[in-house]
Amino acid sequence: MTPERERRRIMSCEAARARRRAESQVLIDMSQLLPLPSSLRPQLDKPSIIRLTISYLRIHTLLSGFADRQRRDEEGERETRERRGAGARERREEGDRERRDAGDRELGEGREEQKKEMGETDLYLRILGGFVVVVTTEGDMIYLSDNIREYMGLTQVELMGHSIYDFTHPCDHKEIRDNLDLTAGQSGCGGLRDFLMRMKCTVTHKGRTVNLRSAGWRVLQCRGCLKVCVSGPSLTCVLFTCQPLSLTHTLLHTHTFTSHHSMDMRFTYCDQRVTGLLSYRPEELLGVSVYDLCHTLDLHTLTKSHLNLCSKGQSVSGVYRVLVRGGGYMWAETHSAVVSKPRPSQPHQSKPSPPLFVACVTYILSGVEEPTQLLSLGQMN
Repeated sequence: MTPERERRRIMSCEAARARRRAESQVLIDMSQLLPLPSSLRPQLDKPSIIRLTISYLRIHTLLSGFADRQRRDEEGERETRERRGAGARERREEGDRERRDAGDRELGEGREEQKKEMGETDLYLRILGGFVVVVTTEGDMIYLSDNIREYMGLTQVELMGHSIYDFTHPCDHKEIRDNLDLTAGQSGCGGLRDFLMRMKCTVTHKGRTVNLRSAGWRVLQCRGCLKVCVSGPSLTCVLFTCQPLSLTHTLLHTHTFTSHHSMDMRFTYCDQRVTGLLSYRPEELLGVSVYDLCHTLDLHTLTKSHLNLCSKGQSVSGVYRVLVRGGGYMWAETHSAVVSKPRPSQPHQSKPSPPLFVACVTYILSGVEEPTQLLSLGQMN
């Protein structure tokens, strides 16, 4: 190798090392700006830093758009009031003084307010019984509340910036895509979304934690609405609250009853509480379909719940009307899950797959309405 080529090779290597040092320094500076605990920053690799930075920039854009719109609305209302009355300049100066005083108070009390807001946020999340996720219409999860680890075993840092389709069941992708569509359901901004999806969960039913490759699926009830940033870069997201469906429920005194059904939703068992609530005796309901006890206008609600139950293994019916013996109806909601019957011990025979049945817990949400109206022959004494 000639001296000239050797000199060029050394200069190229030095330039490459300088670029890598500059890139590493930029990434270190970016990681320091991320609103994360200092203990997590050393664990982040380069792709994670870039992924989290993009997510925080997008959520900042979304929040800034809401703040700008609210500020413009307030300024427009104030200008309208000033044009209508006299003394606009005096009121403007008074408003400036009030804003300066409010700013001084905020600077003095900012830390205490921040602590108070964080405490309120934690309280709201505990009451919610689930976690919050913000998803773009393309499926990118740009924000998740930190308490997701309690329910799914996955952390906020692991999921932010990833596509929701990478962590949900393939059979649910079409339903998720439909609910992320701006024109799906109710058209326009603020269209409500309510659906079930299965998401990867690294916490087993026994409370053990497994790795992501061994993760199972947990059914989540997702409710949310569209949020659109109209100022600056265009950004459309869906804000979801996700509540894991529980396999166990607490019976609420006499306003709750349990039942078992075949897969076509015919009663195979019902506890005695149903008599005090709906006036039916448990033995009368054996073999009767739940569709026979449902108000005709709410059949689509139970049908959707039944389809979710058969495909996902768990379901929440939503509020519907259940017919009462003697006339009228009550508002109710049913939580259901597909359960396997215990397999009998047969050591010398091949073990067939255990039969399945549906376990339901029904919550009665109201008193009897229109008690003199008969809506079905089954209501007659």
